[in-house]
Amino acid sequence: MDHDSTDDPKTPAPRKPRRGSGPAGGNAELPPQDLSAADLDPAMASTDEDDEARLPEVPEETGESVAEGPLAVGHAAIEQAVRLAPTSPGVYRMLNAASDVLYVGKAKNVRKRLSSYARVNAPQPARILRMIAATVSVEIVSTSTETEALLLEANLIKQLRPRFNVQLRDDKSFPYILITGDHWAPQILKHRGAQTRPGQYFGPFASAGAVNRTITALQRAFLVRSCTDSFFESRTRPCLLYQIRRCSGPCTGEIDFPGYTELVREAREFLSGRSRLVKKELAVEMEKASAELEFETAALYRDRLAALSAIQSQQGINPRTVEEADVFAIHQEGGYSCVEVFFFRTGQNWGNRAYFPRAEKSFTPEEVLASFLAQFYDDKPPPKLILLSHAIEESELLADALSIKAGFKVEVTTPQRGEKKELITHALTNAREALGRKLADTATQGRLLQGLVTTLGLPHPPKRIEVYDNSHIQGTNAVGAMIVAGPDGFTKNQYRKFNIRSEGLTPGDDYAMMREVLQRRFKRLLTPAADGDAAKPKADNKADPKADDDSFPQWPDLVIIDGGRGQLNAAKEIFDALGLAQVTLLAVAKGPDRDAGRETLFMPGKEAIKLEPRDPVLYFIQRLRDEAHRFVIGSHRKLRKKDIREAGLQEIPGIGPSRKRALLHHFGTLKEIERASIADLGKVPGVSAESARKIFEFFHAQPG
Repeated sequence: MDHDSTDDPKTPAPRKPRRGSGPAGGNAELPPQDLSAADLDPAMASTDEDDEARLPEVPEETGESVAEGPLAVGHAAIEQAVRLAPTSPGVYRMLNAASDVLYVGKAKNVRKRLSSYARVNAPQPARILRMIAATVSVEIVSTSTETEALLLEANLIKQLRPRFNVQLRDDKSFPYILITGDHWAPQILKHRGAQTRPGQYFGPFASAGAVNRTITALQRAFLVRSCTDSFFESRTRPCLLYQIRRCSGPCTGEIDFPGYTELVREAREFLSGRSRLVKKELAVEMEKASAELEFETAALYRDRLAALSAIQSQQGINPRTVEEADVFAIHQEGGYSCVEVFFFRTGQNWGNRAYFPRAEKSFTPEEVLASFLAQFYDDKPPPKLILLSHAIEESELLADALSIKAGFKVEVTTPQRGEKKELITHALTNAREALGRKLADTATQGRLLQGLVTTLGLPHPPKRIEVYDNSHIQGTNAVGAMIVAGPDGFTKNQYRKFNIRSEGLTPGDDYAMMREVLQRRFKRLLTPAADGDAAKPKADNKADPKADDDSFPQWPDLVIIDGGRGQLNAAKEIFDALGLAQVTLLAVAKGPDRDAGRETLFMPGKEAIKLEPRDPVLYFIQRLRDEAHRFVIGSHRKLRKKDIREAGLQEIPGIGPSRKRALLHHFGTLKEIERASIADLGKVPGVSAESARKIFEFFHAQPG
């Protein structure tokens, strides 16, 4: 679906209007990415593709009878609410003694719905009986219509995450493609968040990777710029994207205003679903250029056609009769549910995503899907058609609610034949396979965690493992990092980095850096303990993993640090000083010559542990250690690149203003200097072989 947020953009005349079709020599600098907050991923780029939804913890349903006393108390509380309940539509919340919301429900007649819970001898599922037994009060909100009640219920479930409701987990905003409308030369970029910037929005796409691939192909096909406005305005020569034929160079007038406007029009037409028309126009232009013996121009059109074909070939199944729809299919197995969602816009498949909502085993597929849909569209624009694998009771009510929200008619249906049924079948297959993979991964992870119990002598399989590592180059840009793993694998939205702050720190003192990181992490964890709140994890923490945030309100069962006995002793000192006896410590020392597979494991008060090179538990520990190393190295490099950008080349020993000017005149940009080899650096006037080596080593030094 595309959204246009402006009528007519400002279109001042371009500078130096002249038309050209071939690349020209110029500055090889690449345009920077747009750094506005609305256009950036909330998570690191590396995690956007990898951070899969995790299987929820499903409470075990027991057949045991509920104690008569608590059940009677719950019935009494609900009966009291029935006396005051309206007979109109509304939303009710059941609360326990701690005022935590147990369940959020809606009803056309609230009094009638609550009466069904208050009947003492009525047969109820074990889940409902447990909920009634825990209830001590009921809160009611009246609404004008049942449609309003449905929307309010979905909103409250997402906010409050009640224990007895189906919960949509791992929900984050979807990326869109934006063609801006606030500049005479529109820009194409990935966009998340509020659609406030003028322009046309095309989406949603299932993942950032799908958007990035599409934008790259669109650049090859339509040569629309992706650089920021500030970069665009400062250009005097075309950048590298122009030279590799991924931009038409409007910044320096390599293409005139009418020509660039035509390219943007074609890109919009393609994203709006008129891909056949665009490809036909390009084919006609290619044939025309070929007939006029303009073979270079014809080759450009050929390459653009190939880029468009590449986009469509990557999209897999593209329906012939479905222009705009979301397809939902649910599969249940082993007490878990998987909802697979496919997005079709402008007749094209824009990706799919698997969700694993939290729901008790007694919920039917129809119940899970109904609750999932209401929460899913709580903060997303619906399409004109929603296809379901299972018929839900309130499909008409949901359609009315989404139609009011969207401003156009939304149809919710369960197809029985034809191409729409084929789409459902395809989505069901993906849901079944996704849940099967997730269950297999979870079982493997469970066996590895049980292996840790045997190898390390732990009291139980750890539910939360935290791994710590440090990175620096001769003490500069020192940074520590924490990664988190558990029964579902890596929990990347809980990773943290720690910028080392100690002023009196000896450069390169790894022990002192580890002490600071652990002190900051566990002092923050202990701080709310005075208020009796440390052991209570937050229901939803979506903090940016890049933030320098020490706090996280969950206790680890196992802490792993990269290092030997010395690092272990330093960590143990911190734990002893803070009185942390319940957390197990493990240090992983590299083997001789840093040989993987010959690591030694150290634990306080125990002999060193050497595992066989092919031991699965050793592989598991290595994977945890390597992930921490990857994350901390990435954090360190970001800090270092920032310092290099701010300080320039003066940070390199022996490189003064004269050599800096010579390097910049020769290579054009700092980025190109960083990419250059020692031989290329040595060709710069005034740069000796020794200076070239120092420059190269400065940019390519490995952090410790």
